[in-house]
Amino acid sequence: MKKIALIIGMNLLGFAAFAQKPGNVNEEKSDSSILKVFSLGEVLISAEKQELHQQRIVTADMEKQNKMEVSRALNMLSGVNLTASGQRNESTLSVRGFDLRQTPVFMDGIPVYVPYDGYVDLARFTTFDLAAIDVSKGMASVLYGPNSMGGAINLISRKPLKRLEYDGSLGIIQTNGFKGNVNIGSRWGNFYVQATYSMLHRDAYQLSAHFDSTKFEDGKERDNSYREDQKIHAKVGWEKEGKAEYALGYINQQGSKGNPLYCGEDKLNAMYSKPRYWQWPNWDKETYYFLSNNVIGKHSTVKLRLYYDVFKNMIKSFDDGAYAIQSKPYAFTSNYNDYTYGSSVEYGTTFIPKHALKVAVHFKEDVHRENNLNEPVRVFDDQTYTIAVEDVFSINDKLILTPGFSYSNRKNVKAEDYNSKTNTISDYSKAAGSHSYNAQLGIYYYLKSNQRLGVSYAHKTRFATIKDRYSYRMGTAIPNPGLQPEATDNFELNYQTKLFEKVQVQMAVFYSHLTNSIMSVSNVEPGKFQMQNTGTAAFKGAEIDVRYKPIKKILLSMNFTYLERYNLSNSALRFTDVPNAKCYAFVQYEPIKRLTVIASAESNSFRYSTSYGTRADAYSLANLIVSYRLFKFMSAEAGLNNIFDKNYSLVEGYPEEGRNFFISIRFFNH
Repeated sequence: MKKIALIIGMNLLGFAAFAQKPGNVNEEKSDSSILKVFSLGEVLISAEKQELHQQRIVTADMEKQNKMEVSRALNMLSGVNLTASGQRNESTLSVRGFDLRQTPVFMDGIPVYVPYDGYVDLARFTTFDLAAIDVSKGMASVLYGPNSMGGAINLISRKPLKRLEYDGSLGIIQTNGFKGNVNIGSRWGNFYVQATYSMLHRDAYQLSAHFDSTKFEDGKERDNSYREDQKIHAKVGWEKEGKAEYALGYINQQGSKGNPLYCGEDKLNAMYSKPRYWQWPNWDKETYYFLSNNVIGKHSTVKLRLYYDVFKNMIKSFDDGAYAIQSKPYAFTSNYNDYTYGSSVEYGTTFIPKHALKVAVHFKEDVHRENNLNEPVRVFDDQTYTIAVEDVFSINDKLILTPGFSYSNRKNVKAEDYNSKTNTISDYSKAAGSHSYNAQLGIYYYLKSNQRLGVSYAHKTRFATIKDRYSYRMGTAIPNPGLQPEATDNFELNYQTKLFEKVQVQMAVFYSHLTNSIMSVSNVEPGKFQMQNTGTAAFKGAEIDVRYKPIKKILLSMNFTYLERYNLSNSALRFTDVPNAKCYAFVQYEPIKRLTVIASAESNSFRYSTSYGTRADAYSLANLIVSYRLFKFMSAEAGLNNIFDKNYSLVEGYPEEGRNFFISIRFFNH
C-alpha cells in the first residue's frame, strides 16, 4: 500500500510540475481559504451579518503551519488546549477546561466519538480532507444534539467549485516518516464529486537531547512510538442553487500505533512499577452518510442527516518490550467492534418576520461489543432521542437574541456482564432511563457595524458513557448503571472589533458552574472505587485574540488564554491535563512574491497530571516554516519544530518530541 501510494504521489507531482506552464504567482493563489466549505456539514447559530458563536480555522491556516492532525491544528486557537492520554497514547483536547466527552467531535455535523467512552483519538483524524474546523465554546448550537456540555467541534469537508480541481502534497518527516495526500474534485453542472486519499507514517519520533534516560527509555528515538494512518474520504452530490442539495459520502480510516512506556518519577503511578506493553494493531473507522437540504417555498428548508458508523479497535498487551509474547497474566488481546447509526431532521423557517427559527429531531443508537481473546462477546446498547428548538431574533440592525432549548432522553437497551470465573454472560439489572434539559440565550449588540458586544448563558448536560456506568476498570471499580447526567451553567461576556482595517480583536471572559459531576469515589468497597454523581466545580477564565496586518507583507497573530478550575467538592483533588495559562503567536512574512516565512511560538504554564499533584512542567516552544513557490502550481516547504530542542511533556512521564524537521512538496490548480 505504501509503495502504491508513493508511486501515485510522485506521478501526480510530475504532472503538476510539467503539465502546467509557470506563470505569475499572483494570477492564481493556492491559499486554501478559497476552498468551498461543504455547507451541508455546517451547524451554525447565524444572523444575517455573521456567525455569532464560534471560531473557525480554515485549510489555509492548517497547511501554512503544517498542522496535519486535528488536535494540533485546534491548539492554535484560544480557549483550546492540547492534552493527551499517556496511558493510551491518545491526542485529545480541552475546550475551556471541558474534555472531549463534554465537547463532542462531529464530521459534517455527524457525531464521530467512540460509543464506549465518548472520547476520540484526534491524532487519528488528519486535516488533509478538511476545508474548515468550527469550534463552539460554552454555547454550542442545540442543533448538534446531546452532550455538548462544554461546546462542540465540527470538522467540515471540502466541496468543489470547478470542472477540475486538485491539490496534494508529498513529504518526509524526521525520523523515518513520510506523509502524502491527494484531493481531487470536479463539478459538472449540478453534479459534483470530491475524493481524498491521505497517509501519515512514522517509525518513531525523536526525543530531546536533554532527556535523561530511565529504566524504560534510553532516549534518542522514543520506543514503541510508531504510527500509521490512512484515510479515504469521498462524496458525490447534486445541487440546484437555491432549491435543493443531496450528498452521499463515505469515509474509511485505518490506523495502528504503539504506546510508549511511562518513564517518569512518580512512584505512586501504577505504570512506574508495572509498565504497560501495549500496541494497537487496529484503530479503524468506517462511515457512510447521506445529507440533504430542500428549500420549501420562499421561507423554509428541511435538512436531513442519515449515518452509519463502524469502529473496530484491537489492543494487544505483551509480556515485555519485545512485543512478541503474550503469556503472563496481564497480557491480553482486547477487541472492540462497535457501530452507531442515527439520523436528524431539521426544519428552518424565516416565515415570521425578524426570526430565523429552527426545529430539529435527533435519533442515535450506540452499540458497543467487546471481548478479550477466547472470551464471549458482551454487548451494550444505548438509544438517545433529542428534540431541539433554536431561534435567531433580529430585533433591529443592532440587537440580536438567540434563544435555544432541547430535551434529550437516553434509554439503555442492553448491558451484559461477564464472569471470568465461569466464562458466562449475564444481563445487568435494568437501569432506568435518563433525560436532560438544555436551555440557552445569547444577546448580541452591535455598537457599530464592526464592533459587537455579546453576553450568553447556557445550561448544558452530558449523559454518562457506557464506560462510566459499566466498566470494572480492570478489577478496580464497581459499575454504577444508575449514573445520571452531569450539568453545567455557562456564562460568557464577549467583545469583538476591527480597527483601521488592520487590527482585529476578540475578547471573552467566561464562568462555568458544574453540578452533578461524575467523579470517582474511593473505597466504596475495600480497594475499589465507583463513579458517582457527587461533584461540583467551577471553571473561570479569559481569552483574547489579536490579528494585526501593519503592511501587506506582514501578518501578526497572538492569542492568550487564562483558566482556573476549582473542585468545590474536594479541594484536595486537582483537575488534570490543562494549564492555567497558554499563549500562541505567529508572524507571517512574505519578503518577495514567491517566499513565505512563518515563525510561531507557544508557551504553556505547568499542568497537573494526577489528582494528587504530580505535575508536567511549564514549557515554551518555537517553530519555523519556509515555503517557496517553485512554479505557478507547485511549492516547496521546509520546517523546523521545537527549534531549541525543549524536553517537555503534556503528561508527566510521557515526553513529547524534541527538535524535528520536515520537507514537502505541494501541488495544486486552485
